[in-house]
Amino acid sequence: MANEAGSPATVDVLIIGAGPTGLFAAFYAGFRGLSVAVMDSLPEPGGQISAMYPEKEIFDIAGFPAIRGRELVERLVQQAAPFGPVYLFGQRAEGLERIPGGDGRNSFVVTSSEGLAVQAQSVIVTGGIGTFTPRPLPAAQVYEGQGLAYFVRRPADYTDSDVVILGGGDSALDWAQTLEPVARKVTLIHRRDTFRAHPATVAAVAASDVDVVTNAQLRKVLGNGSIHAVEIASNDGAVWEVPCQRIIAALGFTANLGPLLQWGFEIRNRRHIVVDSKMQTTVPGIFAAGDINDYPGKVRLIVVGFGEAATAVNNAAHYIDPEQQVFPGHSTDATPTAIPA
Repeated sequence: MANEAGSPATVDVLIIGAGPTGLFAAFYAGFRGLSVAVMDSLPEPGGQISAMYPEKEIFDIAGFPAIRGRELVERLVQQAAPFGPVYLFGQRAEGLERIPGGDGRNSFVVTSSEGLAVQAQSVIVTGGIGTFTPRPLPAAQVYEGQGLAYFVRRPADYTDSDVVILGGGDSALDWAQTLEPVARKVTLIHRRDTFRAHPATVAAVAASDVDVVTNAQLRKVLGNGSIHAVEIASNDGAVWEVPCQRIIAALGFTANLGPLLQWGFEIRNRRHIVVDSKMQTTVPGIFAAGDINDYPGKVRLIVVGFGEAATAVNNAAHYIDPEQQVFPGHSTDATPTAIPA
């Protein structure tokens, strides 16, 4: 989607965030005959799923007894594909300009971190927790991309490697469980003796061949261009080395809404966008769905985000063209042309 002569690219709906809710919104907007662009700061679709737990099984998606995160993202992209959504990856949404219309309804121009401008008749924000940045591991930052990672995107990359995982939350233990069958050795190091992860995952890791070291911290990374070991110090002063070629620092992340805080809609606790039953924010024409929004009784689950995405899209369609009904009819009544082959 390239700008021509400095003018913004134009779509009916701009979706901010390419996580599961945003991807489903892209499908649903296409199903309603709307042109769509999806903007995301990450380099690929899937949001937190792709970045943090692509191989983890998800058990509460309707119709799937279990589905891995990566497969869910692939299926959502496949579902939207017939409608040709334009994906704008590596583009963080930053500036917002309201364009008054003669009928009293605004359209919007959103400018990205890379200078791309997109004009849309409506905007749907599906940004999850906003922009999230992993907490760095100062002792090993020189090895980022050369053995040090903060997320596991492809477990196969760790085949026959000695892996040290740092952390005690869900991500750390999920990755320990995922990598244990493919890595030569997995060592999990946590500075406490209790874990924040789900008890069932903690029990599964404890029963596996993962070497779990508690009350200890990484003190130094040993290597010369590549990692060959880490130096570990226990809380009681003992120091020893653990051979490894790869480190996963699952130390949590910081998240914020960034420029969205300046977009003019009501935000609760600087984290969540307030919406009404239409999923509309306090700025008419801008909607929000998924984990990023808030209203009484809000439940932050992927399955809830799917329903909110449909609600937001249907109300956005009516906002764009008041003659369009909010209720789209049932998909079983759609003509063959409504769903491209």
